[in-house]
Amino acid sequence: MENKKTLRLFGAPWYITLACVAVIYLGAALGVLKGSLPHVMALMLAIGIPLYEIGERIPIWNTHIGGGILLAFLGTATYVHFNLIPEDLLEGIDAFMGDQDFLTFFIIVLITGSVLSLDRKILVRSFVGYLPAILGGVLGAAVLAVVVGLVFGIAPGRIITHYVLPIMGGGNGGGAVPLSEIYEGVTGDKAVNYYNFAIIILTIGNIYAIISAALLNGLGKQKPTWTGDRSTLIRGSEISGEEEKEKTILPEIKEIGAGFLVALASYVVGTIFGNYLLPTIFGFPIHRLAYMIIFVVILAGLGVIPEEVRMGAKRFQSFFTKVFLVVIMVGVGIDLDLDELFATLTSVENIVIPLFVVVGAIVGSAVVGWLVGFYPIDTAVTAGLCMANRGGSGDLAVLGAADRMGLMAYAQLSSRLGGAIVLIIASISFSFLLL
Repeated sequence: MENKKTLRLFGAPWYITLACVAVIYLGAALGVLKGSLPHVMALMLAIGIPLYEIGERIPIWNTHIGGGILLAFLGTATYVHFNLIPEDLLEGIDAFMGDQDFLTFFIIVLITGSVLSLDRKILVRSFVGYLPAILGGVLGAAVLAVVVGLVFGIAPGRIITHYVLPIMGGGNGGGAVPLSEIYEGVTGDKAVNYYNFAIIILTIGNIYAIISAALLNGLGKQKPTWTGDRSTLIRGSEISGEEEKEKTILPEIKEIGAGFLVALASYVVGTIFGNYLLPTIFGFPIHRLAYMIIFVVILAGLGVIPEEVRMGAKRFQSFFTKVFLVVIMVGVGIDLDLDELFATLTSVENIVIPLFVVVGAIVGSAVVGWLVGFYPIDTAVTAGLCMANRGGSGDLAVLGAADRMGLMAYAQLSSRLGGAIVLIIASISFSFLLL
């Protein structure tokens, strides 16, 4: 019989986990691993598990900096920087995250589980108050960044257009790219000239956001009244008593499958609206994931999904969070170009100003969140940091570092709908700040 004190890594006794990792590394060294899905996922686990387990055991780092999640992210970027991952397998990982779109698949599961598991009244109240919290974060970021920018002698207009909007714009595809197109349309200058600077500033802001999320998680442990149960924003709405007992009842496999089906069908509805029925509103694109969130919120609000199916979706979300988060962090880590990052860090203002954009987003969203009845830390993580990160991959990194994956629906509202709001602001502000 196994000793209960045996060290466990990734859910198994240490010798089993390490043996599996060693076999996978041997396969990579022998060149037998190719770009197929099983080989790619095996390699991503073999890369992520040791980094995660080490990060969870480094003093101070594991409690205040970001733990295993952040080390898996930065460690993978370091592997890529020193060419420690074979090129063909690196391309396979990139295809797995991009062409096969596992990142979106992961987000779909998290959105459905987190929304359907919320009480209907709490759900409606929290989403009504969320837009003001997003706007509070954008305003806080702008004000603080402009003040710091004046210290460096940089005009407020350039601070807004070249620092605040790229960082708060919802990532790369939904933020930096369309911002560059708006820039070219307004100024006549090439979009690439704006994009090359914006994407680097966005990357620095993304790193600050991830680290800040880990620090806020530590603050929440010190100040428990500033945070809730990590699945809802409204103060005093935690699950308790008989309701908690009901929520912990494990659904059957077929009910988990039903929850999975609801998740995929909801994404298809979002795709129909985002790609066909209503791709733009007032000329601005609305992402299919934003439509998906709205649809799932409607389903939850109307109560048309049976309780056992809702719990099945929640259980499936929990499985994905616990098993595949390490895979996701490896996947997003390969996109972090350390050479570009180090080159940008030679400029003091490019280090300091993005930091205060992120701090302003935290403070602004937390204050407004508190005023509308939300927990300030949870609001700062979602309405603040998930606006200031690199879109979908940044949301996963931020929520992972903050240990708040149950807030994915709010995070995606920040990246998708919040990003659309920033584009509207940009289309107006570029006209008088850059001309």
